[in-house]
Amino acid sequence: MYLLGPLYRVVADNYQARINHFPLIKLIFYSLDKALIYFILFLILRIIYLRVKQRPWHWRREILVGFFTFYLLLLLALTVFRGIYFPWQMTIYWQRPLSVINVQPLTETIKLQYGQSIIDFVYNFYGNILWFIPFGMLQPLLQHRRPHFFSTVLLGMLLSLSIETLQFFLATGVADIDDLIFNTLGTVLGYGLYWLFLRPFFRCN
Repeated sequence: MYLLGPLYRVVADNYQARINHFPLIKLIFYSLDKALIYFILFLILRIIYLRVKQRPWHWRREILVGFFTFYLLLLLALTVFRGIYFPWQMTIYWQRPLSVINVQPLTETIKLQYGQSIIDFVYNFYGNILWFIPFGMLQPLLQHRRPHFFSTVLLGMLLSLSIETLQFFLATGVADIDDLIFNTLGTVLGYGLYWLFLRPFFRCN
């Protein structure tokens, strides 16, 4: 951990023994640390690009681009690149059996609902929905053409499918059709929030 190490050590020293699901907090810290590193790199490259191309600065759009980029970086750090900071640390497992993929809808979610830990169920069900609401809200704002419901939902579904595919080949998570369903539902809810609250005020095409 490069940026948040001191803060994490303070939290770990004081709360690691008290919180049963501290590995989840550890994952969040590491993911935030990675997202911040690559976001700083993105900002540097973005500034260079705008200056080289002599593009005018539209601050509202740049804030949205920055927020959306950080959101995507954090999402990928949490779901795909767990324990991976740099590209050369990745190992691709081409020979993984397809049997490890859960293709039966809601089977694992129901198991979690009646399992020993309600936190696992809440994170799997509500977390997968909530994490894709920002995508449904922000992606339409950044489209140059008029955004459409189906294109936004399709992009959210493709992003979710990409995450599940990477989790499978990198062995950094469980590829589960439930995640695809809940992520897509989150995108739908996000688009609904965009249409109701953001569309009249923050269109930046």
